[in-house]
Amino acid sequence: MSLTHFDPNGNAWMVDVGPKAETAREAVAAGMITMSRECFERISAGSAPKGDVLGAARIAGIMGAKRTPELIPLCHVLNLTKLSVDFELLPETCAVRAICTANAIGRTGVEMEALTGVSCALLTIYDMCKAIDRRMEIGGIALLRKSGGKSGDYERT
Repeated sequence: MSLTHFDPNGNAWMVDVGPKAETAREAVAAGMITMSRECFERISAGSAPKGDVLGAARIAGIMGAKRTPELIPLCHVLNLTKLSVDFELLPETCAVRAICTANAIGRTGVEMEALTGVSCALLTIYDMCKAIDRRMEIGGIALLRKSGGKSGDYERT
């Protein structure tokens, strides 16, 4: 398999997607932040010192996904048709799972937007709760599935 972000001389370049057909694209990514019991309970109850943690994290995830081409070199600017960020509260592990879904009709995929959205949402949770627990840990950020495009569908097993 060749890497498309390098020209024949090994120089980084932006892939030419002009000849590709426009198709409906979707990508779903997820990640997790684990924390102390106290921090988890404050988020769950909506009683964190800085306010609605998950509401702010949702907005941050959407905003971050929209700004992906400004953050990740060589990403194309996409006309996103939908972005959503959802959360699962996992009391048994004192964790919050963030899930970002990105959609577009275009010539290139939206995987980076979904991954960036998850990352920004989780970082916002950390920022809003660091006064309660500086030992929070972010991890497990991964693409869960994607559809559309020449390479077809993908689902993480």
